[in-house]
Amino acid sequence: MPRTPSLTPLAVAALALLAEGRTHPYEMYQTLVLRSEDRLVKVRPGSLYHTVDRLARQGLVRATGTGREGNRPERTTYEITEEGALALGERVADIIATPVNQFPEFPLGLGEAHNLPLETVIDLLRKRVGLVRADITVLDEAVRAIRAKGLPAKYWLDVRYLRTMAEADVATLEALIDDLASGVIPWDEEKKH
Repeated sequence: MPRTPSLTPLAVAALALLAEGRTHPYEMYQTLVLRSEDRLVKVRPGSLYHTVDRLARQGLVRATGTGREGNRPERTTYEITEEGALALGERVADIIATPVNQFPEFPLGLGEAHNLPLETVIDLLRKRVGLVRADITVLDEAVRAIRAKGLPAKYWLDVRYLRTMAEADVATLEALIDDLASGVIPWDEEKKH
């Protein structure tokens, strides 16, 4: 049982950045976007500031000072506390070890695809395959950039996982398209109630 309140994905991302070193929320936001972590975590500057404030109230981070650069607003710099590091470790371990049904919409769409004409379903699936392939290309470019920087693989396990899952998604969808197009999965059956 965790010793601290459950951490949202954005709180995990914020704590992980602070585990790398002191920073302020706007710099955290820029780093998350630069690293394309906004593909994994819904990130907006306002929600990030709120999250860091909540982490500070929980004692998981602490302000270390404020500063101003040029005409920019004053910014508060934070660092992770020992409790924050423990909470981060516990939450990451829980995320890795425990499968959670995240209720993705796509399986729902597939389950209700029979409400559309066969040709429409096949066209939509082909479109989705194209978009997933485009994501794979983006992930491949990210891997090349990460390798060029010499960043150890342990820091980008998520990219490896996402790419593998995208490849599996493409293979599964292409097989489904083939089964629909060939009639292996009959479409014009009477609806059963």
